[in-house]
Amino acid sequence: MDILIATGRLAENTVRKAAGEKTDVLVADIDIAAFLTPKKLIKEFQEANFSKKYDLILIPGLVSGDFSKASEILGCKIRLGPKHAYDLGFVLPFAEKTEFSEKVPACELLLDVRKKLALELIRKTEEEASALLTLRGIKIGGTACMKVMGEIVGAMEMDALTLQVRIEAFIARGADIIDLGATLNTLPEQVRRTVSLAKTFTTTPISIDTLDPELITEGVEAGVDLVLSLNSTNMDIVGPVIARKGTAAVIIPDGEKSLESLVRNIEAARRLGIEKIIADPVLDPMGHNITESIVRYYEFHRMYPQIPVFFGVGNVTELMDVDTIGVNATLSGIGAEAGASILFTPEFSDKAQGSIRELKRASEMMQLSRIRESSPKDLGLDMLCIKEKRRRPSFDIPENAIQARPSKNWSLDPEGPVRIRIVSDSISGNGGLIVAEHEKASVVGRNAREVMDTLLELEVISRLDHAAYLGRELEKAELALHFNRSYAQDDVF
Repeated sequence: MDILIATGRLAENTVRKAAGEKTDVLVADIDIAAFLTPKKLIKEFQEANFSKKYDLILIPGLVSGDFSKASEILGCKIRLGPKHAYDLGFVLPFAEKTEFSEKVPACELLLDVRKKLALELIRKTEEEASALLTLRGIKIGGTACMKVMGEIVGAMEMDALTLQVRIEAFIARGADIIDLGATLNTLPEQVRRTVSLAKTFTTTPISIDTLDPELITEGVEAGVDLVLSLNSTNMDIVGPVIARKGTAAVIIPDGEKSLESLVRNIEAARRLGIEKIIADPVLDPMGHNITESIVRYYEFHRMYPQIPVFFGVGNVTELMDVDTIGVNATLSGIGAEAGASILFTPEFSDKAQGSIRELKRASEMMQLSRIRESSPKDLGLDMLCIKEKRRRPSFDIPENAIQARPSKNWSLDPEGPVRIRIVSDSISGNGGLIVAEHEKASVVGRNAREVMDTLLELEVISRLDHAAYLGRELEKAELALHFNRSYAQDDVF
């Protein structure tokens, strides 16, 4: 496939270096490549008098305009390349097997394409996966993807609407199993009511989280799919009803958390007739023998590969003042190697919000890594949030640059102040709305640009410094939504 890349003078060296010798380059008589027009492209192409016929001309991804007429005149397809020249090396290998777009830059298009292919591979693999057990059709263990369990802390004391909203939110974020948490004050009748309600709200598997035998019994009778947790303190009391109902159970060791204790309790569960068993060797927090507990997981899975394993990631993330995204990804990788079938998180504290979504993506990445027998990189899916996979080039400070300094003068805009706040999406936990309130109007939008454009259109801003200030604050509000952070006007982000 013969490809021609059109660019400007400033980007020429970067384009030639990124494109290599496999493509030709047309350097238009302009400095900035994004200013290329259809008319300019036609003129430059015809003057270059190329000896070959091209199948595709890639123009800069930031170019605007309709190049369909130019495509007819030049006799080949004209499509948007990447936004930045240094991404050509990433884009060009896809040129023969991907139809590039006239409207979407190739770098963005390919990210979507690779993501779509990755998710389709996960879906197909999950359909064909063999499982160690199933819960309402959800495959647990075997070659199936690790499933994410989200615990709703204090679920038994919630009113129906709050419970429904929380369940829907967890499922929207990627939870495969909903765990209903009980407290020391939970009453048996609350368990039966909550489990019954939860089952009307979703077909997702429901579990109950308590060691109290009376509460477990009520949950099992109400129809939970899974019980957390059984050990020697409650096994003899609730084991028979769990066996009779065919309910799945997570088995944990006794207080000493030894591997021998876990095996003993599993054998006791089997003697009582419990067939659907999931083992929890117990993941300890950082600073409290986490390494020893990971070894315990590894040894158990090596000894009993046919028993699904419960991996309590939340035990670590909730007890670390560290951003959860990297911790969740790392623990998911460790869990995958240690045979984990279920990744558990309560998403309880503010700092742990987003853990369900993070564990879901991490689980998908580990599944792709297993399928491709590779490290979890270049999969089409990633968890990069702040850091970049490919950095944009930096530039030198111009000569005679003026040192920036804040203005000493400040005046209120005659049109009046604008108050900015955000409304987060409480269901998905990702995104939301920016609200800009003025005495003449309140503007709501999903990004800083559309809110600012509307404020200008309404003519509620009359000073350049006020417009600059609002632009900064609106961008901070948009970033707060993007990163699921709180926002307060004038505070440092």
